[in-house]
Amino acid sequence: MNIQVVPEHKLSSVAPLKQCNVEKKEVELILVKDQNGVQYTSSSIMPTTGHRSGPPGSPEDDRETWGKKIDFLLSVIGFAVDLANVWRFPYLCYKNGGGAFLIPYVLFLFIAGMPLFYMELALGQFNREGAATVWKICPVFKGVGYTVILIALYVGFYYNVIIAWSLHYLFSSMTRELPWLRCGNSWNSPNCTDPQAINGSVLGNGTSYAKYKITPAAEYYERGVLHLHESRGIDDLGMPRWDLTLCLISVLFILFFSLWKGVKSSGKVVYITATMPYVVLFVLLIRGVTLPGSMDGIRAYLHIDFKRLNNLEVWIDAATQIFYSLGAGFGVLIAFASYNKFDNNCYRDALLTSTVNCVTSFFSGFAIFSVLGYMAHKHGVKIEDVATEGAGLVFIIYPEAISTLPGSTFWAIVFFIMLLTLGLDSAMGGMEAVITGLTDDFKILKRNRKAFTFATAFGTFLIALCCITNGGIYVLTLLDKYAAGTSILFGVLIEAIGVSWFYGVDRFSDDIEQMMGFRPGLYWRLCWKYVSPAFLLFVVIASTLTATSLKYDEYVFPHWSNIMGWGIAMSSMLFVPVYAFYKFCTVPGSFKERIAYCITPEQDHHKVAEGDVRQFRVSICLIFIIK
Repeated sequence: MNIQVVPEHKLSSVAPLKQCNVEKKEVELILVKDQNGVQYTSSSIMPTTGHRSGPPGSPEDDRETWGKKIDFLLSVIGFAVDLANVWRFPYLCYKNGGGAFLIPYVLFLFIAGMPLFYMELALGQFNREGAATVWKICPVFKGVGYTVILIALYVGFYYNVIIAWSLHYLFSSMTRELPWLRCGNSWNSPNCTDPQAINGSVLGNGTSYAKYKITPAAEYYERGVLHLHESRGIDDLGMPRWDLTLCLISVLFILFFSLWKGVKSSGKVVYITATMPYVVLFVLLIRGVTLPGSMDGIRAYLHIDFKRLNNLEVWIDAATQIFYSLGAGFGVLIAFASYNKFDNNCYRDALLTSTVNCVTSFFSGFAIFSVLGYMAHKHGVKIEDVATEGAGLVFIIYPEAISTLPGSTFWAIVFFIMLLTLGLDSAMGGMEAVITGLTDDFKILKRNRKAFTFATAFGTFLIALCCITNGGIYVLTLLDKYAAGTSILFGVLIEAIGVSWFYGVDRFSDDIEQMMGFRPGLYWRLCWKYVSPAFLLFVVIASTLTATSLKYDEYVFPHWSNIMGWGIAMSSMLFVPVYAFYKFCTVPGSFKERIAYCITPEQDHHKVAEGDVRQFRVSICLIFIIK
């Protein structure tokens, strides 16, 4: 078989091209034969030994790429593996049936977590754009890009504060005796009780040890670090604490210098921030299993109670945990993937990084519950009395356990280095999503990336000051619940609908085939079009129906703060309908043509102008002249 190149001046005379509605000004079809078969391009002859660096018609010269493939993988893993893997998953697994909890968790991983993860990586890599401009594939949905960018910015306001707490604890650990070991310090109350005096008989009134707020460790956290006792509530914040302010400035300087040169710099920082937690977790596990009572804690963590699966709350916990754990919807995966080479195998990346994230969550439970078992043994209480989640676990219970060990200073430093690195690379991912999303949309910001990165970090610092006041924990709790709760679920739901139902699963599959040479299987296409949107809708409804009024321990937030919280949530979600209305009003044409412009990829808008207002797939007819 011989293949002939059809000269450009003869294209108009070839009948099959007319049947396929391909115009000369759109496609210059050139056939090239090489050892791998036939290749074609719409712009120039494709080298016989190389690969196309970007999608048809897109300028790739000024788009930087990751220095090495490992830079991208570590960045994605570092973002996905965050504090929640340590302070939330182990407790959820324990309280929801232990090993039985893994059944809904793994199920949701395969039918929703991985497909959404894969979708975002492929979306960013093919279009090589951030979370906003990637919606050139379906312009009416660009508002959801602004939604996720704003949510990532909101999360930075309070997430950086948690990293600042970790840095504060790290500095405080550099003493011969850890400051939360004993009572008698300036921050302790008269009710401070030596932990050795607290046992099962003292806690007989039903109060769990994890909620016992007068231990030295609990008072150090709430009175020594947060100064919570000096605030009456969210309406009495006070001034920022100078020590936490210095820690916050340090955190933001680290973020700035990690991001100011783009992925070339951040890709090197993750060599430390993404790998250090695994080293520390392994060291803490080895130390934990040598403690008395540790096996009781691990057995409690792994116990299997299939009856818990009859409880809808268990399935809701599994669904929300897999979603938040993988980090889809924050615009980070799209931003990171946009710096990949065009032919990178993002399918393999999605499987690898999502699996690593979930295995890390499960593995961290052994390090956590070995120490919780030791705490329960030490105080003569049940595991359930010391098991907790969130800040109470990593800033009260675990530090207290460490303080009783030989060489406690070393173990404390190691533990808080782990927390610091877990938080930093996740914060880097969130800030990169904001920077990439906006610099791709506004070229003046792209030309001044360093200044914009500094402005973003400084703006985040100014807002975060509210979270390091005497009542700052109340502001942080409010942001944590509303800034990235229902709003992020809503954003990803709209994103999945936009890609699968408006842009089209078939067209999206064609894009993936163009990048990697193979189409996604039926399983992935069904998940993208039906299963994942249904899963997200289920999570949105479930989270809304199970929502409770805002509380921090025994403090009940005033009604106005809940209204403010929903206002924060709506401020990001409203970008979706507002931008859709704006886009519809600003495009030309009749009502039908406006709808067509809104849902048709920008590169195909000329079709609408010519009267073709259908959502369509461009097909190219190859002409083979066989001799």
